[in-house]
Amino acid sequence: MLEGRHYQNAYVCDNLEAGIDLFRGRGLVREPVIIPVDQQVLTPQGLKRQKGRICFIWIGELQIELIENEIDEVGIYAGCQSNGGALRFHHICFGVDDWPDFRKRVDSQEFPIAMEREPDDNPDALKFLYLDARKVFGHYIEYTWMPEAMWQQIKAM
Repeated sequence: MLEGRHYQNAYVCDNLEAGIDLFRGRGLVREPVIIPVDQQVLTPQGLKRQKGRICFIWIGELQIELIENEIDEVGIYAGCQSNGGALRFHHICFGVDDWPDFRKRVDSQEFPIAMEREPDDNPDALKFLYLDARKVFGHYIEYTWMPEAMWQQIKAM
């Protein structure tokens, strides 16, 4: 299942500020905003907590997401193996335009769901889903949907 608009490559790092420093002089145009994240995500084993900090760096039309893990009950970030460097490649992300249509097809494709977030109480909230494609591609694949206003806000970060 590869569909949508590829707009992001994501990396796990132990120190977010050190990760940001690696982009200085290498395309970093504006100082990224660090966003604290503390959320519940749905996994095949039930609800799990994830807490950490993220930031977005734009290089042209490609968004680089840096993720610093603090609490990861899913193990999706904490299990990202060290490669000896400050950044560890983790996933690519595709944006999809029609979330309900996309979500219907997820259960009939080959990759297992690692985690997802689709708030029931707010239909206009960010939705995301991670597929575990490591056996085929060597990494996770994330899919997101967000309202246009949120997309424009993220592009401005």
